[in-house]
Amino acid sequence: MKVQTKVKQIAAIQIAKAILKVLPRLSEKRILEISLVRKGLEAVSYYPEGRDFLKNLLLHGRRAIGRSSRECLAKFAENLIVNGFITATPRREEFKSRYGFHPPFFLVISPTMRCNLNCYGCYAGDYDKSAELDTDLIHRLLQEAKEMGIYFITVSGGEPFIREDLLDIFAAHSDVYFQVYTNGTLIDERMAKALSRVGNVLPAISVEGWEKATDARRGPGSFQKVLAAMGWLRQAGVLFGFSATAIRQNNELICSDEFVKFWIDRGCFIGWYFNYLPIGKKPDLDLMPTPEQRIYRRKRLIEIRLNLPIILADFWNDGPLVGGCIAGDRYLHITANGAVEPCVFVHFAVDNIKEKSLAEILNSQFFHSIRQRQPYSANYYRPCMVIDHPHILREVIGQSGAHPTHPGAEAILTQFAGDLDRYALAYGKLADTLWSEQRPDSAPLERRPYGELKGIAK
Repeated sequence: MKVQTKVKQIAAIQIAKAILKVLPRLSEKRILEISLVRKGLEAVSYYPEGRDFLKNLLLHGRRAIGRSSRECLAKFAENLIVNGFITATPRREEFKSRYGFHPPFFLVISPTMRCNLNCYGCYAGDYDKSAELDTDLIHRLLQEAKEMGIYFITVSGGEPFIREDLLDIFAAHSDVYFQVYTNGTLIDERMAKALSRVGNVLPAISVEGWEKATDARRGPGSFQKVLAAMGWLRQAGVLFGFSATAIRQNNELICSDEFVKFWIDRGCFIGWYFNYLPIGKKPDLDLMPTPEQRIYRRKRLIEIRLNLPIILADFWNDGPLVGGCIAGDRYLHITANGAVEPCVFVHFAVDNIKEKSLAEILNSQFFHSIRQRQPYSANYYRPCMVIDHPHILREVIGQSGAHPTHPGAEAILTQFAGDLDRYALAYGKLADTLWSEQRPDSAPLERRPYGELKGIAK
């Protein structure tokens, strides 16, 4: 790195840290007048609703930042803000000049499929439980990611904290910001203090609803262990959040004011929502929220964002924030056996990270064919190629020759094809009506252009 560039980076880090320290004392108007903040919002999101979301992230973040440990605050400023959005830019542009498209903004890595629980309906429940990414391979993968400008990594599984070397990996890549999806049962006082020391990890702890529902899915005592984990994390000054999977039986509960307020009171900084899909362990269509329930959840989360001090994100309903589906484009999933999937919910792959570099895989025909089709609809309320446009998923898999990454994954293309087509049709009618009501006079937002891809396999 050139000396001048290094000096600018250090200066940006110090400015970001200074802003975060005084953030709790600044008014919303003053925060949005800060040049670094204003330029950052414009640079990060191509979509107006996405910029609004990030603005709320910053404003609501004041509450959590005020109780963060010194190291967690420093890493939030340095890794997520400066490295993710400033240091990364020239590397991302260099990648684009070479390949003709931008690299992903983040990766999901599952370092292990081992888990200490046995939850029904787990999306990852049918992967090989003995699968484990070699530590050296993880280091190589993270280094490749940084070289192309990726400084945000989501860790999933399995239960990530079951790996004894996980904290060492976080420490070795202290310039990266990690979000970890976890069941929370392995986070005790010692673990919380260790996470506070490394500073670059945000746990997102899974819940199903109240205690009865959570224990029914995750095992007796799970809910109380979640509360204990959050207590330790809050005491240690670690930013954390909750993660909830919407099923037909809990959809209304998990997007209620009462539910969200409960987790705000526990100290949650962010809440993630996922829509159950018939994949993984014993897939069951009767667990999927109905089209009407999905629309209801979207409306409720918009209302909650306006009224409660927490960041909420819905993996299916927030297409307008990012211009539709981001799978295979702005993120991808690397399984514990190295298979590279376009999405954690699309269990098909062509390549393995053990055999090729990350750049080679991104530049493959498989990923090119996905990016080429995005967005799948001008209506960003219908972003997903699994449940909103299942014919596209079947087309992409058929043309690429992608293979299932675990036994039974192909059922979503065969056994459940008719049901998913009917769901997509029913939901599409509701979503199209909602989209036309909210954007009656506006043309669809254009997807960020890619240009001509270079060196694509024919």
